Amino acid sequence: MAPRRGGTAPTTSAAAHSSGGDDSGTVGPESRLSLLLARHGGTADARIREALTTSGVTPRHAVVLMHLDGGQFSQRDLGARLGVDPSVLVALLNALEDRDLVRRRRDPADRRRHIVEITEAGAAAMTKFDAAIARVEEELFADLTVQERGALHSLLARVRTTQAGACATATAPDTDC
Repeated sequence: MAPRRGGTAPTTSAAAHSSGGDDSGTVGPESRLSLLLARHGGTADARIREALTTSGVTPRHAVVLMHLDGGQFSQRDLGARLGVDPSVLVALLNALEDRDLVRRRRDPADRRRHIVEITEAGAAAMTKFDAAIARVEEELFADLTVQERGALHSLLARVRTTQAGACATATAPDTDC
């Protein structure tokens, strides 16, 4: 077998198949699923960030608002649902509260708990950025059928992006959940 471009050693077809490659017998950046996902993820991230600038929120703020659109949560439950450290959640909520997009209040049944809910301004911002995200998704996935989009969604939902079990508990030390 001749060496691949760049002078690296050739790989077998089995290696290419196990990492999502084709039948050519070589492994390049386009045949490595993780690199392909990173490249497309970076592109999607940049386009989403650009689209969200018109609504004045970051992707993390948008995700918080989207979770709150389904109803109010305790601050602890919201943090667990988002998979973020409590200090990160406080910073996110402070920024959103400063812009009157969310409201925090004490739970009357348990004064130690804070209830977080979206405001009217938050719902209006969400309507605006949801439309912007939908436009980006239409452009990104224009070449995919509805069924292919569904399959991609299902597969990506199963990709492990955290260390196994590291985020399973809210008290896991030294994790970036």
